[in-house]
Amino acid sequence: MRKIGLDVGDVRIGVAVSDLSGLIACPRETYQRRAPAADAEYFKKLAEIENADELVLGLPVNMDGTRGERVRLIEEYGEGLRELTGLPVVYMDERLTTVQAERSLIESNMRREKRKLVIDKVAASLILQAYLDKIKRR
Repeated sequence: MRKIGLDVGDVRIGVAVSDLSGLIACPRETYQRRAPAADAEYFKKLAEIENADELVLGLPVNMDGTRGERVRLIEEYGEGLRELTGLPVVYMDERLTTVQAERSLIESNMRREKRKLVIDKVAASLILQAYLDKIKRR
C-alpha cells in the first residue's frame, strides 16, 4: 500500500505519494486548499486512486522542539481529514523541510518562479521520505 504525504500550508498543500514498495517518496502535485470537507473528499479520492492506506502530515514543530499554534492547527486539520476520509493520519516533524527543499531546487539551478510552483510538493516528499525511512528502520 502507498502512503500520501502532505505539507499543509494556509493556501496550498504539497502532495507526495510513495511507490508501491513504500521505499521512495515522489512529489505529486500542489493542491490549492478549499473548504476542509472539499479537501478531505479530494484526498479520499486520491487515496482510492493511489491505493493509499495512510496520510502523513508534516508537523511544524518549533526549532527548539516546542509546539506552537501552527502545530495545533495542523493537528485539527489532520483530525478532520481522519474523520472525513476514514484514513489513519500520522504526523512527522517537518522542521527545515521547506529550507531543505528550497536548497535542493536552487542547487539544481531552478529559477525562482519555477521553485515557487514546486516547493510545496518537494517539501511533502521530504516529509513522506522521512516517514518511510522511519518505518523501514522498525
